Amino acid sequence: MNINKKKLVVFDLDGTLTESKSPMDQVMADLLVQLLEKKMVAIISGGAFGQFEKQLMPVLHCSDNLFKKLFFFPTTGTRFYRYTDHWEQVYADEMTLVERTKIKEAFEKAFHDIDYHHPTQLFGDVIEDRGTQVTFSALGQEAPLELKKKWRDTQDRRREIVDALKRYIPEFEIKIPGVTSIDVTRLGIDKAYGIYQMEKWLGVTISGMIFVGDALHEGGNDYAAKIAGVECIEVAGPIDTKQLIQDWLRELFGN
Repeated sequence: MNINKKKLVVFDLDGTLTESKSPMDQVMADLLVQLLEKKMVAIISGGAFGQFEKQLMPVLHCSDNLFKKLFFFPTTGTRFYRYTDHWEQVYADEMTLVERTKIKEAFEKAFHDIDYHHPTQLFGDVIEDRGTQVTFSALGQEAPLELKKKWRDTQDRRREIVDALKRYIPEFEIKIPGVTSIDVTRLGIDKAYGIYQMEKWLGVTISGMIFVGDALHEGGNDYAAKIAGVECIEVAGPIDTKQLIQDWLRELFGN
């Protein structure tokens, strides 16, 4: 793959640029800033915009001109933010209150059906209404990564919850991303949807994009990007991503 032929680099967030809901480190931030000197960069995630601000912005230090080449697509591309002299929301594909209420009620029914009980210690909301998406986080939205990994390895019942949810809300898209989450959106909302939004709003053809993610296998939450026809590179985590960007920078800057 020749990075020089690509106009837009698209990154997944959790598991690719950062650990799950964790801050991006300064090394990754510096690499992204260098990449922005040569390429447009988009970041897409199931997380809300506030999560982007928390994970990325404290360590991203660059000029306004470079920020204008960086684009955020939170909640799987159902929102789009670009920088003018501030981060501005361009669109939001909001679900109705009726839709979001139905999803939240379906979660409660699913928990009852499979006799699922929340952990004793929670860190924030278990069910978060993100407007364009409703997200379940088993330990709460602010849970420490190590506890989330422990829960996933020993108590993960998300497949059962999803199977139960499908009985009540078959008309919605239900996905299992990240370490402890379940995302529910309107049908057809996945990273392919996000890619098509990038094509529309950024004016870049799919052949002019490259996507980097940690879950491009079939059933993974990045797999839809591959279905959209984007050239994809799978990484095992942020360490792999750093190496990939370093390789690209050598190619782009001729070092």
